[in-house]
Amino acid sequence: MNEKIILLIEDNPDDVDLTLRALKQNNILNKVVVARDGVEAIEYLTATGSFSNRNPDALPVVVLLDLKLPRMDGMEVLKAIRENEKTKLLPVVILTSSKEERDLINGYELGANSYIRKPVDFKQFIEAVRLLGLYWLIWNEPAPARNA
Repeated sequence: MNEKIILLIEDNPDDVDLTLRALKQNNILNKVVVARDGVEAIEYLTATGSFSNRNPDALPVVVLLDLKLPRMDGMEVLKAIRENEKTKLLPVVILTSSKEERDLINGYELGANSYIRKPVDFKQFIEAVRLLGLYWLIWNEPAPARNA
């Protein structure tokens, strides 16, 4: 139960591959669970739907959240995470290509811990992922688990 899981919520297969490659290249070997839309992400976090057999207490150490998602967009996912007693303290990093100021403001208003624009350049992206890994997986002290 001490496994530091990363939940990557991303629908673009190329961005999923890019993120997984950047993690691997930075020797971040944590288990990465990929949710390809907002509904799947919430089902994973709440251990419902296709994830009903998952241990509901094994929450990720960090959530990497894209904003443009099918079925339920990233802002709705963030809102749902913050409204759930069990998940409301999870670190959520918005990792998006959106340059919209409104997305940035809304993300922080809804409780995002960080907002990172995806660099277009792969080397910059690798460095961003390295720093994310160092901070959220090594340096950051997570909130204690909450029972809903």
